[in-house]
Amino acid sequence: MTAPDIAKAWDEVRAHARRLRATTLRRLFETDPDRFSRLSARLDDLTIDFSREKLDAPALEALIALARAAGVAARRDAMAAGAPVNVTEGRAALHMALRGSVPAPRGDDPAATLARFLDFAEAVRQGRVVGAGGPFTHVVNIGIGGSDLGPAMAARALAPDIDGPRLRFVSNVDGADFAEAVADLDPARTLVIVSSKTFGTLETLANARLARDWLGPCAAGQMAAASANVEACARFGIPAERVFGFWDWVGGRYSVWSAIGLPLAIGIGAQRFRAFLDGAAAMDRHFLTAPAERNLPLLLGLIGVWRRNAMGWPTVALIPYDHRLARFPAYVQQLDMESNGKRVTLQGDPCPMATSPVIWGEPGTNAQHSFFQLLHQGTDVVPVDFIAAALPRAADPGHHDMLLANCLAQARALAFGRTEAEAAAHMAAAGETPERIARLAPHRTFPGDRPSTTILHRQLDPFALGRLIALFEHRAFVQGVIWNVNSFDQWGVELGKETAGGLIEAIRTGQARGADQATRELLNIVKELRR
Repeated sequence: MTAPDIAKAWDEVRAHARRLRATTLRRLFETDPDRFSRLSARLDDLTIDFSREKLDAPALEALIALARAAGVAARRDAMAAGAPVNVTEGRAALHMALRGSVPAPRGDDPAATLARFLDFAEAVRQGRVVGAGGPFTHVVNIGIGGSDLGPAMAARALAPDIDGPRLRFVSNVDGADFAEAVADLDPARTLVIVSSKTFGTLETLANARLARDWLGPCAAGQMAAASANVEACARFGIPAERVFGFWDWVGGRYSVWSAIGLPLAIGIGAQRFRAFLDGAAAMDRHFLTAPAERNLPLLLGLIGVWRRNAMGWPTVALIPYDHRLARFPAYVQQLDMESNGKRVTLQGDPCPMATSPVIWGEPGTNAQHSFFQLLHQGTDVVPVDFIAAALPRAADPGHHDMLLANCLAQARALAFGRTEAEAAAHMAAAGETPERIARLAPHRTFPGDRPSTTILHRQLDPFALGRLIALFEHRAFVQGVIWNVNSFDQWGVELGKETAGGLIEAIRTGQARGADQATRELLNIVKELRR
C-alpha cells in the first residue's frame, strides 16, 4: 500500500476514536448484546477478551484495514522467509526457526544445536556430568537483559516442573547479586553457565570472573557457556565442548528458545523444554496462517496501537493473576520497550506518531493493594492487560477461586465503575446517615470506563508459557510494523554501555578528562566519600 492509503486508514481509525470518546463502556455493553462474541477471539484453550476496550466492531474493522495498509502480513511473511528485517544491522529475525516454525538459513542447524544442549542438560540432570563434589545440586546462570530475563522468568513460571538441579540467576553487576545467589551453595556441586552472545558484555564478564574465582579449583570442569564466541570462551577457560552457540539472527530478547534456555532445560528436562518450544510453535502457526479477524497476536497488537495512538494513553499495566508469572511484566517490558521504543522510522525519519507505551506491572492480588487505587480513581487512564488461568498448578483450589474472582472483579470494576447515585444507595443500604452519604459519596464514586483486555487460558505449564511468550513477541512485531520502526535493534542500550566503559577508569583514578561538569563534580564527591 502507498503512503496515501496508510494516511487514509489512520484517518478512519481516528474518526472512530473521536466517535467512541463520546460514549462509555457501560453504554457500549447496553447497546450490543453480542459484544463479547464480536470482541473476543480464541485459540484452543486460550481466550483473549477485549470487549472491555473502548472500541467496537466498526473501529476494529478500521484497525484491521490499517494493518493491511501498513503491510503487516507482507512484513510478517518476509520475516518468516529470512529477509533482513533488522535493517540497521542487516540481519534476519528468525527466532521462530528455533522452535521449528520456519526454515533456518542454509548451513545453520537449530535442531542439531537444540539436541546438543538438551543432551548436556540431561547429562547434568542424570548425574553423568558431575562436579568435583558429585552430582550438581545447583546451576547459577550469569547473564543480563535477554540472557537473564527469559530463562529467569520462565524458571519461576515453571517452578512446579523443575525436578533437576535448583536454578539461581545473577544479572546485576552489583556484587551483592552474586553474593546472595551463592551464599548457601557448595562450589564443588554448582554448575555455572555464562550466557552472552558475544562473550563481551561488561557486566556479565565481571560476574563471570567473580564466579570463576568463587569456584576456585573446580572452575575448569564446572563452567559452561551459551555464546556464539567459542574463541573468547576458550580464552576464559570454558572448553568448546561446553559452549552452546546460536546465531546473529537471534536477538537477545528473543533468545530464551536457544541455548540461552540451557538453565531452564536443566531444571525442567528435555521433554518439557520441547513442550515449551511446541507452545511457541503453535502460536507461530496461528500468527502465520489465521485470518486477521481471528489472529490473536494481530488483534492484540492492534489494541495496543488503538490505546497508544487513537486514544492517547501512554502506559499499560500488565497484571498476571499468577504468582509464578511475577517476572512476566518485566520480560514483556523489555520485549516491548526495547523493540519499539524508537524515535525514527525504518527510513531514518522522525516518527510521526507515538511508539511504544511504558509497560509495567506486578502480580494480582498484590497490585490491588498498591497502585490499583490510581487505576480506579486516578486522573490518568491506564489500560490493563490481565492474565489468568482457569486451573492452578500445585496450589490450593480454593485460593485459586479467590484469585480468579479478584481478576474478573477488577476488570469489571474498571470498566463499569460506580456512579455517585450507586455509591449513595450502597451507603444507605449499609445504614449510613444522609450527612455521611452526602459527604463521602463523591469519594466512593468510581468513573469506570477504564479499558482492559483479559487473557485467559486453562493452566500455566511449559506449552502454555511458550505460547504466551510467542503471543507477546508477535504483538510487539505487529505494532512495530504499524509504527514503521525496526523492532530488532537496540542502539539505545549501546550508548549507555559505551559511556560507562569510558567512566570506569575515571572512577578508579578520580580523573575525568573530557567529562561534562556534572559528571566531574559527582566524581569528585565519590573521591571524597571514598577517602
